[in-house]
Amino acid sequence: MARVTPHRPPAASSKGVWNWALAGALCGALWAPLQFAPAVWVQKAAATASGGRIVLRESRGTLWHGSAELGLAGGPGSNTAARLPGRVQWDLRLGLGTLHMALQADCCTAQAQRLELTPGLRNWRLHIAAGESTWPGALLAGLGTPWNTVQLQGPLVLKTPGLTLVSAWDRVQIEGSMSLEMPNLSSSLSTLRPLGSYRLLLQGGEQPTLDLRTVEGSLQLQGMGRWTAAHLRFVGEARADAAHEAELSNLLNIMGRRDGARSVITLG
Repeated sequence: MARVTPHRPPAASSKGVWNWALAGALCGALWAPLQFAPAVWVQKAAATASGGRIVLRESRGTLWHGSAELGLAGGPGSNTAARLPGRVQWDLRLGLGTLHMALQADCCTAQAQRLELTPGLRNWRLHIAAGESTWPGALLAGLGTPWNTVQLQGPLVLKTPGLTLVSAWDRVQIEGSMSLEMPNLSSSLSTLRPLGSYRLLLQGGEQPTLDLRTVEGSLQLQGMGRWTAAHLRFVGEARADAAHEAELSNLLNIMGRRDGARSVITLG
């Protein structure tokens, strides 16, 4: 009668199982503390990424589900700061290679704004879903000069049908569009109220553009900007209608380089 030898799995196969088990245990050990990471991590990350211009205070909750008070500042060492009323809430969720984010502000968003961040070794992709929000113009004063001098007052309505930013080497590609509508803006530098209503449109493409136009008003604003590589070059002008030149003269002096009846605005 033939002798049957029991089958034994190769030693390499057994070793592979133990390697996978060890890797799983290490991932679990690393993930456990991340689940309960404090919300202050978001506070520090926002300050670092924005160069100290986005300020979160009084953080509550965790890295994944938390809230904080949101403000804008002029950067490290700035003496100016402006804070939103209420709090901003965030929810973060990890997907397959993508971080899903939902942001909502008590004062300014009717629905949560959803974003998706996909990081890579040499690039990243940020998608901003369709949405609309309304922010107080006074918040810009926290950024310092010239905003703290102009002291804008009025709503800033941010709208997008969807916008995607993709980093590629030394530049950022923009797909989609976003608009900022500024109805009935006023300024502390002028007794004329309101100054007017304006629209700023960001349009993506091979060469993204930034277009500023006056919807209506006594202060006329217009300008066009284009991105070259990672730099924005914007040229525009501000002028007053004939009936309100005296009331707007001081504001025009602050907005840019005065050239007769107009003020030339250049960025970049």
